[in-house]
Amino acid sequence: MKIFKIIGLMSGTSLDGLDLAYCYIWEKDGKWKFDIKATKGVGYTPEMEIKLKNAIHLSAIDLLQFNNNYGTWLGQQVKLFIDENKLDVEYIASHGHTIHHQPEKGLTFQIGSGQHIANESGVEVICDFRTNDVALGGQGAPLVPIGDQLFFSEYDFCLNLGGISNISFENNNKMIAYDIGLANMGLNYITRKAGLAYDDKGQLARRGIINQSMLKALNSLAFYEQPFPKSIGYEWFTEKVAPIIDKTEDSLENLLHTSIVHVCEKITEVLHQNTKKPKNTLLITGGGALNDFLIETLQEKLGEQIKVVVPTKLIIEFKEALIFALMGVLRVKNQINVLSSVTGSRVDSSSGVLFTPSLNIS
Repeated sequence: MKIFKIIGLMSGTSLDGLDLAYCYIWEKDGKWKFDIKATKGVGYTPEMEIKLKNAIHLSAIDLLQFNNNYGTWLGQQVKLFIDENKLDVEYIASHGHTIHHQPEKGLTFQIGSGQHIANESGVEVICDFRTNDVALGGQGAPLVPIGDQLFFSEYDFCLNLGGISNISFENNNKMIAYDIGLANMGLNYITRKAGLAYDDKGQLARRGIINQSMLKALNSLAFYEQPFPKSIGYEWFTEKVAPIIDKTEDSLENLLHTSIVHVCEKITEVLHQNTKKPKNTLLITGGGALNDFLIETLQEKLGEQIKVVVPTKLIIEFKEALIFALMGVLRVKNQINVLSSVTGSRVDSSSGVLFTPSLNIS
């Protein structure tokens, strides 16, 4: 039985930092298994956060240079992680950081040059998991559902609350998944305007009340009416959502409270539309799972038919890094790791590009 020793890297739209997960992944009796052996979260400096946030506006030359520099930085972080924990690593699977995501134009771009990661770390790298699916006519997102299917199939629904909320579930023996809409992206935008990194456990939001005009504006966003498969990126947020927040004159508490109610209402709509059993379980991961007020509000709106399950902090924080590690393993084995039923592409695919470290790097 082959055990793959692989590090998964994830940097999400919430801009809270880089997640590293060193995993053992293996297949036994036709089922995939995992063991997360070591983890690390690396917060972005204010300078790096600003660079990533504003990279969408860079020229082609500057963006390509940033792609290389960020890849070098990723490789350095992995090398440090390996050395700190004395890890035996065969592969690195890197999501990169999404700068452009416009699948309707056939475009998606995650920075973090695989060759630079490989050269800096000395480990073979699998990255660029989205481009192939977009080239096949798909959304290039979401990608996590392959992990939900292979690692977390005991739950009826899997919800990730990162910068964006996305859902996955099985319907007629096919995985369905798509971006629902906002999650931490809006909440963090509000807190950072006030000089705070985030609202710890939703304590500020809990003290607020609903701003009805803001809630109506958010609920009326056209994206929510689109059929799946569908996905959104930071461009959508800056163009459609940030102006609503910016023009709403209200307290920090009320802005946060209203945003959470909006997030929970949209998630509830999707779940109730797709619930077929009297009792269901919903696994929630991502940073939003640590927001107590958000989780309580969501459970209240879902009612008794759907039970919210919040797993261990390890799974909450590193599930996406774990699943990109799985995607890397599947790519190495030339097995399907992107599902057309999820992305809308013409066919399932084994996506990702492999980079081998230079033998001449000292």
